[in-house]
Order: sequence, then structure tokens, then C-alpha cells
Amino acid sequence: MGPLVIFPSSFLWCLLFILSAIENGIHVQANGWLNAHATFYGANQSPATLGGACGYDDTFHAGFGINTAAVDPKWCLRRRSVTVTATNFCPPNNHGGWCDPPRQHFDMSMPAFFGIARQGNEGIVPVLYRRVACKRRGGVRFTLRGQTNFNTVMISNVGGSGDVKAVWIRGSRSRTWSPIHRNWGANWQSSIDLRNQRLSFRLSLVDGKTLEFLNVVPSSWRFGQTFSSLNQFS
Repeated sequence: MGPLVIFPSSFLWCLLFILSAIENGIHVQANGWLNAHATFYGANQSPATLGGACGYDDTFHAGFGINTAAVDPKWCLRRRSVTVTATNFCPPNNHGGWCDPPRQHFDMSMPAFFGIARQGNEGIVPVLYRRVACKRRGGVRFTLRGQTNFNTVMISNVGGSGDVKAVWIRGSRSRTWSPIHRNWGANWQSSIDLRNQRLSFRLSLVDGKTLEFLNVVPSSWRFGQTFSSLNQFS
């Protein structure tokens, strides 16, 4: 994500959008629902347009599919909602744009957007949103990248709160867990040479839940490979 050190610690959110109250011109903030606006970006069903600023090069490979968004009425479909994962950053332009604080805005993928808005009436639509738990198929995934003494692991398909706060790594030649640090987005950085070792990970989420993923990566691993665990946050 390059300059996205301005991101808060939350890089993987699940959000539920519903438009039924906005259809009648009612703006409410009850039961945890908040007001926002939404637009769409990218081509329909095209993974190349969905990667985003959090390091998920291919959101299908990362387990999120087409229901993604960048965060910060006749066009509404009644009683429709869509759950999306925040994988990108909606950049402010400092000129009162929709992505500028204090506005809440979601730049959604085209398929997700047309799950709540009528096609042919594109534009900026008012929505209500709230954060919900991430429900994922399969286990947490670890993609290894880098070289010798500088390597990164992209952590994806995280369930539960979906918001990774801290990560530790342990090679099969060690008995202790070593903390690794966020490089950018979903990518975590280590300077330890862990080649030819089985790798285990410990993840802690912002809600305090912690899981260990023991020997999830075999000693024969190579940079560029992705390994899926059997464990998942609930």
C-alpha cells in the first residue's frame, strides 16, 4: 500500500449495507446503523480491477470474491443488502470530495453496488452500514513473498472480526515465537531467514481472540506460494 501508513489498524473489515430506510428519505442512526454514501468502480466481474491498496492482488485468490469496497430514491432496490470486505482505500482529495473526512463513503465493486442499486441509475447513493463479523470458507491463508533475510507474509481469509492486530512467527528450529511487524496492508514483515523450516504463526485480532497455526507451512516452501490452514476465527 505504499504511503498507506495513514491507515488505521483495520485492514480487513466486513460491512453490511442496507438501504430500506434511505428509500423513504429517513436518515437514522439506530441499532448500530450509520449513514454513508456509495459509488462503484471497476469493470464487472474483473479481478484485475479489485486488488486495491491492502495488498490483495487478486481478491478471488484471497477469498473475498467480487464483494469488495474502498472505504472511508428510485436508484435503490427495496430491502436489499450486501456484505462486502474493505480491501482498498478511498483517497481524499482535500477539496470536499466524497472520500474526504468527515464523510463516510464506500467505493464498491460494480457487482456489489448493483446488489443494492438499480443499474441505469448509477451515481452516488445514500446507504446505511454497520460492521459485522467476517464469515469465511476454509482456513486463514498465508502467502509468502520476499528473499533470504527480508520476507513478507500476506495474511488473508481471516474470519471473526477480520482485523489482525499482531502476528508472531516460529520456525521449526526455534522454540520461541518472534513478533513480525506490519509492512503495509495485509502484509507482515520479518527479517529472519526461515528457509528450509516448517513455519507456524500466531495471530491476535483487535477483539483479543488469538489462534495458533502450527506447521501450516512445510519446510519445502518457496516464495510466492500460498498455504491454507485448517483453523479459522469465529
